[in-house]
Amino acid sequence: MPVRSKRYKALLSLLEPGRSYELSEAVEILKKGASAKFDETVELSVRLGIDPKKAEQAVRGTLSLPHGIGKERRVAVLAKGEQAMEAREAGADFVGDKDLIDRIAEGWTDFHVLIATPDMMKEVARLGKILGPRGLMPSPKTGTVSPTVAPLVRQFKAGKLSFKNDTYGILHLPVGKVHFSSTQLEDNIRSALQTIQRLKPPSARGVFLLSAHLCTTMGPSIKLNLAKV
Repeated sequence: MPVRSKRYKALLSLLEPGRSYELSEAVEILKKGASAKFDETVELSVRLGIDPKKAEQAVRGTLSLPHGIGKERRVAVLAKGEQAMEAREAGADFVGDKDLIDRIAEGWTDFHVLIATPDMMKEVARLGKILGPRGLMPSPKTGTVSPTVAPLVRQFKAGKLSFKNDTYGILHLPVGKVHFSSTQLEDNIRSALQTIQRLKPPSARGVFLLSAHLCTTMGPSIKLNLAKV
């Protein structure tokens, strides 16, 4: 069992055991309890009513939050020729083709998003074991494969997110920073939940959004009352 710090225990004391909080209450508690010496990230975790072992029930997509996420994202691009040049001009942090693929194959993943042109996907396939578990594999479903990469680079640099459920059927998304206003955080969280709800797989039965929790980088999670979000 992990040993919790006094600070963590103090934050935990703000919560009532077993209670689900309305969004405005949860955000207020998060902001009140954020006392770290850095600008903590606010994360939303959503447990989905899917069978994560079934490929047709995988939930993945992209999301642009109304107020961004408050953090610059490192974007890597696999492209050649003119597309590679345009990716650099659009602000991509890393651009390459075989050289970048070889670097990733050696275990390097110091980026948040990997974009690829369709002609690179045959080579990208061998990186599945490295990129897949980290949610970094380029895919048309997450908007990270396109013959025209420059617009995607600009979108992801501006805060666009790609996401995919983990092996437990849970989605984890950054939805802002604690310095954001309460209104900004609430807007972002509602937008994220609405986007996720629209992605319910046809084969998934019953309730889709089973539960949702908010937490900061250093704080405990707060369960949301989804019926009132």
